[in-house]
Amino acid sequence: MKPKAVVLLSGGLDSATSAAQAIADGYDVIALSLNYGQRHKKELIAAKRVAEYLGIQEHFVVDVNLSQWGGSALTDDAIEVPTDGVQPGVIPVTYVPGRNTVFLAIALSLAEAKEAKAIYLGINAVDYSGYPDCRPEYLEVYQHLATLSSRAGLEGKAPRLVAPLVMDSKVDIVRRALKLGVPIATTWSCYQGGDKPCGVCDSCRIRDRALIEAGCPDLATPTARNLSHKL
Repeated sequence: MKPKAVVLLSGGLDSATSAAQAIADGYDVIALSLNYGQRHKKELIAAKRVAEYLGIQEHFVVDVNLSQWGGSALTDDAIEVPTDGVQPGVIPVTYVPGRNTVFLAIALSLAEAKEAKAIYLGINAVDYSGYPDCRPEYLEVYQHLATLSSRAGLEGKAPRLVAPLVMDSKVDIVRRALKLGVPIATTWSCYQGGDKPCGVCDSCRIRDRALIEAGCPDLATPTARNLSHKL
């Protein structure tokens, strides 16, 4: 019997690649998606499709409404999603306060209940928007918490927190996704809640640039393909 792993599956490129990596690493994957009040709820549809494509049998979708108190352009319609590109050294308004901390807490609960050996997440500290909860230091400290805060941890069975993409560039992630057979076209990374990716938010810009550099311009947004903005 394969060991189990919980994968935080948002529906974006990074989380889908992380899920495919967990499968390639020999785990029986349990997907966990969070409906946290994000304006881009379409990512949850993408998560369902990615899970089905990868043959993941168990997929939990949990409601945790972080939009009640706002504080982020992703959860508060009164805050505009920035479209002027990533600003070095500046944490953008798309940062959701405590999001990964909350998500990992739920993943730990699920992992312990299912006796999973690992938790995979698609955080990235290289081509990202400066979020503090996407760094190796953050993951290291949370691993310590996972060991202290659960019965499994006290018994020496705390699940490992695995971030296979944490030090990859975005183009590296695209190449890994292609190698692992991730359905890239099915994933959703745009921060906006429209029917189609906007092509100008930070997430679209970073993704489009990587797709083009990896030789997959057909998977980039029309905005990027038309070179009508600087990626």
